[in-house]
Amino acid sequence: MFEANQLSLAIWLPIAGAIAVLATGNDQRAALARIVALLVSIVTFLVTIPLYTGFDKASGELQFIENMPWISALNINYSLGIDGIALLLILLTSFITIIVVISAWQVIQEKVAQYMAAFLIMEGLMIGVFSATDAILFYVFWEAMLIPMFLIIGIWGGPNRIYATIKFFLYTLLGSLLMLVALVYLYFKSNGSFALADLYTVKLGLTEQIWLFMAFFMAFAVKIPMFPVHTWLPDAHVEAPTGGSVVLAAIMLKMGAYGFIRFNLPITPDASHSLSGFIIVLSLIAIVYIAMVALAQTDMKKLIAYSSISHMGFVTLGLFVFNKMALEGAVIQMISHGFISGAMFLCVGVLYDRMHTRKMSDYGGVANTMPKFAAFMMLFAMANAGLPGTSGFVGEFLVILGVFQVNAWYAIIAGTTLILGAAYTLWMYKRVIFGAVSNENVKGLKDINSREGLFLLILTLTVLVMGLWPAPFLDTIHSSVDKVLALSSVTKL
Repeated sequence: MFEANQLSLAIWLPIAGAIAVLATGNDQRAALARIVALLVSIVTFLVTIPLYTGFDKASGELQFIENMPWISALNINYSLGIDGIALLLILLTSFITIIVVISAWQVIQEKVAQYMAAFLIMEGLMIGVFSATDAILFYVFWEAMLIPMFLIIGIWGGPNRIYATIKFFLYTLLGSLLMLVALVYLYFKSNGSFALADLYTVKLGLTEQIWLFMAFFMAFAVKIPMFPVHTWLPDAHVEAPTGGSVVLAAIMLKMGAYGFIRFNLPITPDASHSLSGFIIVLSLIAIVYIAMVALAQTDMKKLIAYSSISHMGFVTLGLFVFNKMALEGAVIQMISHGFISGAMFLCVGVLYDRMHTRKMSDYGGVANTMPKFAAFMMLFAMANAGLPGTSGFVGEFLVILGVFQVNAWYAIIAGTTLILGAAYTLWMYKRVIFGAVSNENVKGLKDINSREGLFLLILTLTVLVMGLWPAPFLDTIHSSVDKVLALSSVTKL
């Protein structure tokens, strides 16, 4: 019945559900708000499942296409469609939203309905970003999703939340305005079309491509974030509530890389090749230097935030060496990092809910009082370090292999993250979890409850399944990656 509008249903169902959550009223009906939010998030996830089961993996073309006029005077359409890359990101978005709702069940006690509604609205808008095939529709979803995240950090965040939200908003908004300028230019070059398929065929000189590439680059590099426009992320993570950090790291950072795939590579292929060395250098700096910065952190959230920047360096490296294995590794790394970073932030949230501190020095010996939690966190720490058998290994290994085929030195430099990643992750784990209990507050800690055990167990299964059996993920993106490489190799000069 809904097959022709499956993507629209996935976009607008959580947004409509958010309105229903808000209608539950104030905190006197918080229990009802939580239940409605959970039901909406589960139903949204179930709605996205047919996208996977009905997806033709052998085709690299867009599927589940929807198209109708929106602003006819400017030839702007409500156009949707997904390939295998977008499909995995949509599934990740709907999956993580369920985890966020469960994780906030008892933690958020004020403005519960508003909190849950903000995440549901953001879920719909993020799915819209991954589904849009009209550039202006993409831009509207891209900008709109900043609003709920701005509110989540600004209302439920830490003591410096106002500073963090303004910094986050300004960085991302200024970059996005350059993207709008580039889209307007392309509109006139394409004889009045914002359809991505039409923009891919526009003939552009190298100078034009370089300017357009840089405009798109600023929008997407800030979102990833790449070095040196990364400084907003640690502040945002530290001040955000746990759910905000999870969505920020697991999904929103991936949108920058997705933008490169949808805009930079196919619209400005010659500039992408010409400037690939520049992107590779920035990626390697992020991988190595930011990993060293992570080693110097004393706040667990900041360490994981810097770790995310380092891991996302792998993604941009894989995208701009123009190698199929590396590009597939970059996409797999995007999905894997969504699971692992979300799990790491949730682990910090579990500790913070009990101790109200993120300083590593305030802990020590947690394994003595929270052995179940220590076991879960050990697995996620190993996955973050790229242990074989976990999802963290698959993407990074494919990127390194693909990059090695292009330039061995790039691969060797990137490979140092396997050492540095293990260093900062295990250093944090050792200081927090192992050793004797030296803090009276740690002695009184209670192990994870059934709710916390549920979302940590679900994430454990995803990390292990993806690490041990990555074939379903790789099979989904093979043809789509071929299509991206074909578009990015076509000269427009």
